Amino acid sequence: MKPYDNEQTKKQQVERMFDNIAPTYDGLNHILSLNIDRLWRRRVVRIVRRTGAKRIMDMATGTGDLAVALAKHIDGSHILGVDLSEKMLDVAREKIRRQGLDERIVLQQGDAEQLDDMAAGSLDAVTVAFGVRNFENLAAGLQQLCRTIRPRGTLVVLEFSTPRNRVVRWLYSQYSHRLLPRIGGLVSKDRKAYDYLPESVDEFPAPRDFARMLLDAGFAHVDRRSLSLGIAHIYIARKAPETKH
Repeated sequence: MKPYDNEQTKKQQVERMFDNIAPTYDGLNHILSLNIDRLWRRRVVRIVRRTGAKRIMDMATGTGDLAVALAKHIDGSHILGVDLSEKMLDVAREKIRRQGLDERIVLQQGDAEQLDDMAAGSLDAVTVAFGVRNFENLAAGLQQLCRTIRPRGTLVVLEFSTPRNRVVRWLYSQYSHRLLPRIGGLVSKDRKAYDYLPESVDEFPAPRDFARMLLDAGFAHVDRRSLSLGIAHIYIARKAPETKH
């Protein structure tokens, strides 16, 4: 699905959408999630830190929250943050400057399906927080991410999911499809963006199916962890050791 009803590709529309909501994104994100998103990102950082990764790419980095957290809490790490939206990256650049992390975090515009200029196996780990459901070609994007990760390296994906419990699912649906678009649209002035975000969660593969996609993309093993009664999941995909001939 696409955010807007026009002839642009999904990639073009997603870029436009995040350009539109960039100025209000951080404030709305933390308010609408009741700051739970911060706790989820901390878990991602702990997982990446335990792998010993130093060369890390944060795909769909947005305003840089996860990239900053990785740099601050993983000694000696160097982060490449990549995002489609230049306006989101502008917010991230200012955040990184204020934190004094300019030498640790490099930002560039791009997307997961266009990583041909990045050497195979050049990264220890890749993270994606709330971004994979915006990929235009999910399978191709996952394959590219896998290619850039070294043998025994790790991909960590944080993404929303549909709760399995019927009551939790109903409550979350009421919030995400009714309240969130109204508040988000009012503050950001882009109602379609905040209609798209929960609808894109509905269309995203179920956790078991997404784990299978990660295996199909070339990863050897995938763990998945449910967060906050199934509202989100963390997927930890590990690449196989290098085969010796």
